[in-house]
Amino acid sequence: MAKKATKKATAKKTPAKKAAPAKKATAKKAAPAKKAAAPKKAAAAPKKKTARKPNAAFMQAFTPSAELAAVIGAAAAARTEVVKKLWAYIKKHNLQNPKNKRNILADEKLSKVFGKKEVSMFELASLIGKHLK
Repeated sequence: MAKKATKKATAKKTPAKKAAPAKKATAKKAAPAKKAAAPKKAAAAPKKKTARKPNAAFMQAFTPSAELAAVIGAAAAARTEVVKKLWAYIKKHNLQNPKNKRNILADEKLSKVFGKKEVSMFELASLIGKHLK
């Protein structure tokens, strides 16, 4: 009888695991202490809003030229009032360009004031200035 060779199971030696380096204990920073809320001041009386004062330069009355007087009237008026009256005239006579509402199509009276047939609303104030004294 042949003897069977029995191999002894040799346990493989596994290398010893290196111990993980000890984690350093991280000191948590303490949250800064909250400051005590400042005591609220006694409720002061609310400030009253003062009425808005108009700038004197805008309120200065000018006499319109004969061409401009035909559109807005001959009475002296401030520059802002002149612009308001012109826009009222433009809207009353439907003189805005229907495709571009920023443009004003001048009629006979306005063409004398503007000097051209179509004017941008941004040019309006500078063209009016020439007709005010």
